[in-house]
Amino acid sequence: MTAVDSRPAGVLDTSRSHRPLGARVKAFVALTKPRVIELLLMTTVPVMFLAAKGVPDLWLVLATCVGGYLSAGGAAAFNMYYDRDIDALMARTSQRPLVTGMVSPRECLVFAFALTIGSTAWFWFLVNPLSAVLSLGALVFYVVVYTMWLKRRTAQNIVWGGIAGCMPVFIGWSAVTNSVSWAAAILFLVIFFWTPPHYWPLSMKVKDDYERVGVPMLPVVAGNKAVARQIVLYSWVMVIVSLLLWPLGYTSWFYPVVAAALGAFWLKEAHGLQARAKAGITGSGLKEMRLFHWSITYVSLLFIAIAVDPFLR
Repeated sequence: MTAVDSRPAGVLDTSRSHRPLGARVKAFVALTKPRVIELLLMTTVPVMFLAAKGVPDLWLVLATCVGGYLSAGGAAAFNMYYDRDIDALMARTSQRPLVTGMVSPRECLVFAFALTIGSTAWFWFLVNPLSAVLSLGALVFYVVVYTMWLKRRTAQNIVWGGIAGCMPVFIGWSAVTNSVSWAAAILFLVIFFWTPPHYWPLSMKVKDDYERVGVPMLPVVAGNKAVARQIVLYSWVMVIVSLLLWPLGYTSWFYPVVAAALGAFWLKEAHGLQARAKAGITGSGLKEMRLFHWSITYVSLLFIAIAVDPFLR
């Protein structure tokens, strides 16, 4: 961790002591990766509407969202603690709080443990024990399996590490029903197959950063053409899986219509990216970020449709 730890400890401490309180609070919030958590909550709350077949208890929704934020924030803080060496060398992450010295490694670690313990207790006592176990399991998987084991060892890091990001659908369902179901399992698979084609376009954009720090993201080890093929493959499977809720009787006509339309546009973008990669187009002409940004819109609209569907049955 020399990129951060080689700085004199006294310099970091002095710097932090002169930071305004507001800036320090902002730094600790940044440790939780709030933009990522927005997506996680977007896949949690709509599932609660589907599980409740209408409007769930709003206090339960609030409790689940707070617990989910605390848990995902703890996982993110552990991730920043462990990755602080490579974060310092990558342009995309060079302003993270541990790299700038706004937060010390020790403070980050204490913060991460506090969020982990707090979120688990929150879920256990204010939601239910099953949701607490699922939340803690997702956190441990993200930190230990993805961050500490897979990320720096295999190009399949995002594929299997993405399992942690699939867990909010189980948490949302279990919060309402104190159980899991095939509907939640299908939505789990949607997010599982969504995650690689969501993240690979971004890693294509910043693959030089990953190559410089020795992280074997797929674009680094396989090249853009191979990555684009994988994106198309995962995209087709994702779209097909997303349509399974309707024939299994979990939704009305509304959800599959929306899912099919969103999926068709996704596939258009995925095949467009593959065509540009096959043509050897690189740089801004590859337009890989179009699919990355659309992927966020896609999952948001898809899960909004899930929340709306129970009212149309």
